[in-house]
Amino acid sequence: MSKRFLSVGFIIAIVGVLAATLAGARLRASSAADNPNSWGFDTANLDKTCKPCDDFYQFAMGGWMKSNPIPPEFATWGTFTQLADKNQENLRQILEAAESAKAAPGSNEQKIGDFYASCMDTPAIEAAGTKPLEPELARIAAIKNEADLQSEAERLHSRGVGALFRFNAVQDLKDSTQVIGSAFQGGLGLPEREYYLKEDDKSKQLRDSYVKHVAKMFELLGDPAEQSAAEAATILKIETALATASMKNTDLRDPDNVYHKTALAGLKTLTPNFSWEAYFKAAGHPELKEINVGQPEFFKALDTQLSATPIDDWKTYLRWHLANAAAPGLSEKFVDEDFDFRGKTLTGAKEIQPRWKRCVQATDRVLGEALGQVYVQKYFPPAAKARALEMVHNLIAALRDDLQTLPWMGPETRKQATAKLEAFAVKIGYTDKWRDYSALKIDRRSYAENQLRGAEFDFARRLNKIGKPVDRTEWGMTPPTVNAYNNGSMNEIVFPAGILQPPFYDPNADDAVNYGGMGAVIGHEITHGFDDQGSKFDGQGNLKDWWSPEDLKNFKARAACVSDQFDGYVVDGDLHENGKLVLGESIADLGGLTIAYAAYEKSIASKPRPPDKDGFTPEQRFFLGWEQVWGANERIEFARLMANTNPHPLPRFRGNGPLSNMAEFAKAFGCKKGEPMVRDQACKIW
Repeated sequence: MSKRFLSVGFIIAIVGVLAATLAGARLRASSAADNPNSWGFDTANLDKTCKPCDDFYQFAMGGWMKSNPIPPEFATWGTFTQLADKNQENLRQILEAAESAKAAPGSNEQKIGDFYASCMDTPAIEAAGTKPLEPELARIAAIKNEADLQSEAERLHSRGVGALFRFNAVQDLKDSTQVIGSAFQGGLGLPEREYYLKEDDKSKQLRDSYVKHVAKMFELLGDPAEQSAAEAATILKIETALATASMKNTDLRDPDNVYHKTALAGLKTLTPNFSWEAYFKAAGHPELKEINVGQPEFFKALDTQLSATPIDDWKTYLRWHLANAAAPGLSEKFVDEDFDFRGKTLTGAKEIQPRWKRCVQATDRVLGEALGQVYVQKYFPPAAKARALEMVHNLIAALRDDLQTLPWMGPETRKQATAKLEAFAVKIGYTDKWRDYSALKIDRRSYAENQLRGAEFDFARRLNKIGKPVDRTEWGMTPPTVNAYNNGSMNEIVFPAGILQPPFYDPNADDAVNYGGMGAVIGHEITHGFDDQGSKFDGQGNLKDWWSPEDLKNFKARAACVSDQFDGYVVDGDLHENGKLVLGESIADLGGLTIAYAAYEKSIASKPRPPDKDGFTPEQRFFLGWEQVWGANERIEFARLMANTNPHPLPRFRGNGPLSNMAEFAKAFGCKKGEPMVRDQACKIW
């Protein structure tokens, strides 16, 4: 909830189509060490027919986009996908070595090797068919009343199936030292509530495709075609009711909206038909007397729906969500049908990825720190961690200087902001305390069973944190992940080893390019601590108002400028970016780039001016470094999915958006007022 991510890759995890989208771009961004004359940016990426002051994204990356059409198995293709593919190749080598090794039983090497081997064993998976689902399907068939329904919902939650709602362990937003249980809205099969409610033609067509997909999945479970069609209609009806009661994604971004700590008596009043005591007991935590309820209105509506909807319809609903969650691990006909909708229809990808890539990704999800521990030993030297930490400190220093001179911020707020900045925890590369997988059994007999045990292990691991002090050493991403994040409740910024590579950061490249790339990424995550969401948390990670009324008013006015700017960007037809949805990321991009530029300028202030390279000044190279981070092509289906569901703007808007507000960019390229890359009313916060 308070964790803020960098990349477009985050949407992929949300909709469950990682295998359809995160793979091999061949971006021209190899290490500068490969070419002694390189400075970290390949000028072949340029489109010199476009003026930099007209469309800098097109100028900087248009050549690359023209020569790199999206291959059929991808929905998007750019810098993040390039690095993800490189990391997948590295992880594949690790897993194939573990697969063939005679590792000690119970060791991490045995577990990652056997998990990967079971995933690659397609003959066994095909022979199993739907057998892995049969015990759970039998339990669902035996449901007789609401108590049985609720018991099965908890059981499915523990197996990674998000039916009805979601339950998790989270940091208490107002006491960041403690972990509490928290219930959130959920239970949908489409990516987001508006997919059920919008009445435009594209939304209706997508719902029709979804209903056909659900019906096909029921047929694969063995139901007759006519029955499957009726069952699919039931699913749409139930999920539409859940979607109608769900909070909008723009409202979910406000942490004040999703914090409602409620004791058992209040839970009974909120949901008289749902026994939370029975749920907690089934989840292994009968001691729970209080939880956070993220969206009370959703749970009120769900409680009513539990009684109003026939039990047989709920059984149909649970069967669908079980099959939906399990499909990628079942036989080929389930995998293909799942990809046909979640890959082709939702993202526009034309072909599914090779199985080995999907198995690498699955191993990373279930055994990420066991796999990541080997990854960093092989591919992330200690020197890389030290260099990244140095750049982080430079960026923090740049924001510290900036805070002292902000004209719109008063002294008391400035003092609080500076204290928060000084309290930032910085995590680089990988965890100092690796996860213990000793309680997780993995063997080669059944991929589906490995997936099931992995889900049960993770559910129990997370819920066992409830009622205990927060473990501030824990990471929310695995080491090979090409991403970064800011966690407001931890007041921390985190940079996995996977992103600390070219073109984000290259020790052999020009400093200007590195500051425009990794420097701006670091600045982005730092600034998240002060965006419209992160600014609600203090230096200890507590949800607390530390702003003076006048300063908060000034901040909101400046943030509104950014929101309005992104509202104006057209994605497709009448679909625009949602300024309120992407506000946090857009503030972080603008602030991150601003302080990265300041840090770079400070780094060269006492040195001889760096020479031009290929006709580009150091300042110009900084902005080219930023642009190549976002160079990408995406299918229109993926673009629409991003705009409808994701808090990150599309790459082309991230590339140009912050630059058009920066006088430093205009000066570097000689852009004049009235040209497209110079906004009439520039937005400036940090």
